[in-house]
Amino acid sequence: MIKKITSLIILLLFIISINTHATSTIFENNAVNDIDPLIDLQLSVKINEIRALDEFDTFSDPDFYVKLIINDEEYFSPTWKNKKMFDEGWEKTVDVDDTKEYVNIKIQLWEDDPFGDTLCDIAKNDNDDAERLDLDLYYSLKTGHWSGDDMIYSPHAWEPDYSGYGRGNGCDDGSIYENDKDCEIFFDIFQSDYDGDGIPYWTEVNIFETDPEVDDTGRDDDSDGVPIEWEYKWGYRLSYDHKNHTTVPVWEYDPFIAEDHEELNPDMDSLNNIEEYLTSKWGSDPFRKDVFVELDEMQAGPNGEPASILPNGSKELIKKAFNRQNIVFHLDDGEMGGSEMIPFDNQGDNTTHVECNQIYNDYFLHGNNSNWKKGVFHYGVVVYNSTWPGFNFRVGGFQISKKHLDEKYVPNPFFSNDEAVVYGSCYMHELGHSLGLTWLGGHVHGAGTPLHPLWWKFRPYKSIMNYGYMYGPLIWRNLVDYSDGSRGKNDFDDWSNIDFSYIKQ
Repeated sequence: MIKKITSLIILLLFIISINTHATSTIFENNAVNDIDPLIDLQLSVKINEIRALDEFDTFSDPDFYVKLIINDEEYFSPTWKNKKMFDEGWEKTVDVDDTKEYVNIKIQLWEDDPFGDTLCDIAKNDNDDAERLDLDLYYSLKTGHWSGDDMIYSPHAWEPDYSGYGRGNGCDDGSIYENDKDCEIFFDIFQSDYDGDGIPYWTEVNIFETDPEVDDTGRDDDSDGVPIEWEYKWGYRLSYDHKNHTTVPVWEYDPFIAEDHEELNPDMDSLNNIEEYLTSKWGSDPFRKDVFVELDEMQAGPNGEPASILPNGSKELIKKAFNRQNIVFHLDDGEMGGSEMIPFDNQGDNTTHVECNQIYNDYFLHGNNSNWKKGVFHYGVVVYNSTWPGFNFRVGGFQISKKHLDEKYVPNPFFSNDEAVVYGSCYMHELGHSLGLTWLGGHVHGAGTPLHPLWWKFRPYKSIMNYGYMYGPLIWRNLVDYSDGSRGKNDFDDWSNIDFSYIKQ
């Protein structure tokens, strides 16, 4: 027994020494020949989106700015004042040495404060440095990919990165419900490229054997349903060569050998790789779970009925709940080209299930039952009036009612997001059914107040799937979230029981 334990310890030490050596070898920056003789290389870091996942200032939203350290040179973004979320984009481009493969990039997110700026947490859990809050990356000018604190999490990656490639999440240290200035940041890093297809000269010449002076965008030589640029980006990983004690780039998705992308679904979010490609322009990641929802809203009525609009605050509350769980929530409210204002319902007092199905067919499928978005996007429509505040009218389709929710909204001077909570909790509740969440313990009509005995029984089930925590505005139910099952008896772990494939039924 002692010999077995000793052998196991020696094996573990050997593996650790290999990984340590591999990590140090990866980023050795020995001088090489001109990496790209066609162009003077420049490197760009683009910040696409920032979101506060925790509360910051008591009386205002955070004042964010980004600090970049690129090969020891510091660069600062403007300060974005009083914003919980920034998605307008900021980019920094610098000249780099064409004879050195790796560029060291550190990304930091700061909150500007007159009493001292604060470094926000965008880092994953680091066993070597639990206090580290930023992202330390190494970008290869040969492959156009980066590794380090953020990398592609392929099935064979040596270290998991659950937040996804080009995204940092401060909740990755397990502090989802602790207020420690967790934020998320979406970013991209890229280099100048002569032919504009985004595949670097070195990779074209040495790996793909394509012409670095010809734009290859859209090529699908193996006819497997996804083009070369998608397989180039997502099929990459670093592999350690034990014989030569170095690292080599590997493309698990070969642009010239067909893979079964219609069946491949490595992140188990029900989107196969072809669907991940079709949604890639909106930020999907084939190795991180994504949820797509199309939002349609109803126009104002002829007798003063207001337009049925989901408040922006509701959208942000839902995104925050999903994103801090590393299930990135994408809402098409017009930016993805699918959202529309539908005509006011003049056929009666209520928009019925039958009418909702017609709306789904006309404004989501556009009369095409084979529309590729069916089974990819959930469909949540806001109508003026219906039988209930919200209901699911088909698999993947749900509605909420402005008239009913306005009746539940009681303005509260102490909580400015009450309306956002009312709408957001109902929208996320119905989306939960669209994700297969149907646990019946807390999902009992009428159990929404302390007067109902089931409210007290299922109070630990702190989820908007439980009517006791829906609609606001009271502080004890000021919630837009599912439960993680951590509160003991009669709680339920919604997040771990989401059925992403439910939409495919």
